[in-house]
Amino acid sequence: MRIDDEIERKFYEIETFKNNWSLRELERQYNSALFTRLTLSKNKNEILKLAEQGQIIEKPIDAIKDPYVLEFIGLPEQNTYSENDLEQKLIDKLEHFLLELGTGFTFVARQNRISFEDKHFRIDLVFYNRILRCFVLIDLKVGELKHQDIGQMQMYVNFYDRKVKLEDESKTIGIILCQNKSEAVVEYTLPENNTQIYASKYLTVLPSKETLLKLIESDDN
Repeated sequence: MRIDDEIERKFYEIETFKNNWSLRELERQYNSALFTRLTLSKNKNEILKLAEQGQIIEKPIDAIKDPYVLEFIGLPEQNTYSENDLEQKLIDKLEHFLLELGTGFTFVARQNRISFEDKHFRIDLVFYNRILRCFVLIDLKVGELKHQDIGQMQMYVNFYDRKVKLEDESKTIGIILCQNKSEAVVEYTLPENNTQIYASKYLTVLPSKETLLKLIESDDN
């Protein structure tokens, strides 16, 4: 009841009921500005729909946040940890990470090995979204996102689409979680009609809602 905006308040009421959030989890989602993160790229009608139905996942972009807030893993904001450290912390807090990912996600594997010819690669985390009916691959990057990272994720997605997914399942989604990214690098590395690969920042400390809003707006600009 402390949320003054009626639309935002209704959204959190619906999401709390749908996801069976505890009071602590509701407070975490509110403090991490979940509603704000979901609404910045939506038009007025879609924002009203959030208040009436909560988060509805119908296409890949609906399942993507930018940034993801991972304060529950307990890592510092500074770049003093490795990608292995980040992965282990996420696995240790898997229930929390699933809540941050959103609706319909189930855990499949970590360090999933894929091989062709004499080459071997490992995908950091593999999930499945029951609503979209597709695999979701996550690659973790400490530091700045490079175009090679996007190319590697494209390879993972292609492999899953051609060798793993069933005919009646949707195309695989790839998410690269990174500390920093250049929007230009992402834009020009991916095809214009891309609907499968996404690069999102992650935050290891919980910012204020105002700070988070400024961060997202600065990225958009």
